Amino acid sequence: MDFGDILDEWDRKTAQAQGKYGKTETKKEQTVKDPAPEPRPHPLTAWLRMHEVYDKDAEDTAENQRPGEYRRRLLRKRADAAIDLHGLTQQEAWTALENFFQEARRQGFEKLHIIHGKGNHSSGEAVLKQIVKQFVERCPFAGESGHGNAASGGAGATWVLLKRTR
Repeated sequence: MDFGDILDEWDRKTAQAQGKYGKTETKKEQTVKDPAPEPRPHPLTAWLRMHEVYDKDAEDTAENQRPGEYRRRLLRKRADAAIDLHGLTQQEAWTALENFFQEARRQGFEKLHIIHGKGNHSSGEAVLKQIVKQFVERCPFAGESGHGNAASGGAGATWVLLKRTR
């Protein structure tokens, strides 16, 4: 029996263990308890599981992208398709936009470019620009939108990101 074994036996017999910095600590008797019952999930967590809420950030990370990287990529991207509404009436422009957006969604496009003009030949505000704004606000699968830079039409054009289908 070596010195380490003697110390271990001494500790077992005296039921005291040497703690950190040489302080004497009493050993606590270890009892095996039943495992604790699993805690109930938070009500909001349970509701979210039940209603299958779409989490776009989780999907971005699932594609090995940082959260928000998908959106940043789309903002930098050139438009998948473009439509020019110059010379159309309000009703013709609305119908053309409906057809354009339906076809773009069917083909799986992500970003669209709408050229509506600045309204230089209109009395008052640009008519087609207002039609485009109203259409984008009402379209269920149109997402974020904005005006391009000077190279892409500036105030005379609007870009639209389409919402992803699941």
